[in-house]
Amino acid sequence: MSTSVYKSVIIGTGPAGLTAAIYLARANLEPLIIEGPEPGGQLTTTTEVENFPGFPDGIMGPELMDNMRKQAERFGAEFQTGWVNKIDFSNRPFRISIEGREDIVAETIIVSTGASAKYLGIEGERENVGRGVSTCATCDGFFFRNKKIIVVGGGDSAMEEANFLTRFASEVVVVNRRSELRASKIMQDRARQNPKISWGLNKTPLEVLTNDRGVTGLKVKNNSTNEEEVIETDGIFIAIGHTPNTKFLDNQLQTDEQGYLLVNPGTTETNIPGVFACGDVQDHRYRQAISAAGTGCMAALDCERFLEAAESEHLQTAVR
Repeated sequence: MSTSVYKSVIIGTGPAGLTAAIYLARANLEPLIIEGPEPGGQLTTTTEVENFPGFPDGIMGPELMDNMRKQAERFGAEFQTGWVNKIDFSNRPFRISIEGREDIVAETIIVSTGASAKYLGIEGERENVGRGVSTCATCDGFFFRNKKIIVVGGGDSAMEEANFLTRFASEVVVVNRRSELRASKIMQDRARQNPKISWGLNKTPLEVLTNDRGVTGLKVKNNSTNEEEVIETDGIFIAIGHTPNTKFLDNQLQTDEQGYLLVNPGTTETNIPGVFACGDVQDHRYRQAISAAGTGCMAALDCERFLEAAESEHLQTAVR
């Protein structure tokens, strides 16, 4: 089986991977971008994006991703769809195995596979993402001015999102299946002191209810009485965490305890020289399209400088 060799391969799209592709392509490095069957990252499940600079009237998430892809293609980036099964990081250049395709060899790799929001797995949830169901308060809170919102979760992220959403909503109801919260005391105290936040504890979500206009309520089970009830709402924010998409790396790159890739501070460099990480796969704090795009730019520049240094070292060795 023949093998293709690339100076740089980007695994994953979204704002981080596509920004890295634009920069590398403009540097004439002809990068290959490997995208999964559902390319574009979390923005493809978002309706209108109003906080990405340069779009005063907003832009639809899928359109923004499509524009980024076209921009990368214009400068010579190549795209290939498939699942990465395995990467051999033991020697450089690195060997990438893609399901159903020939292996690829890359002098450098940029990992931008993102993080997937955890869902409840209840009826009416996934099909209503963007129609009243959201996993990002910072992204979508603005659309719920003076409306009643439910936040599902009991950890720090849920408390943080609930507090943030009170800037817009008339009321925020925190629903948690346990009677106690997992959040730190300081985060709990902030939420409990917020007059706009009310509580639906010890209640298990069962179903997202909708009509032709969007979300109307959340059906829950009272765990004390086993009785079902409906909490009326205009929007439901799922805040039970994210899972970084790093399993395919087989623990070859260093991660934190949650599985997010670790990079050298101020860079996108991983523990393996020539391998870089950008976007939500290494960012559990901000998780914004613009911050992901910024780290994509950083990864491309880090990658370009690494290749220049490697080429210079090779030439010096050849001269000797």
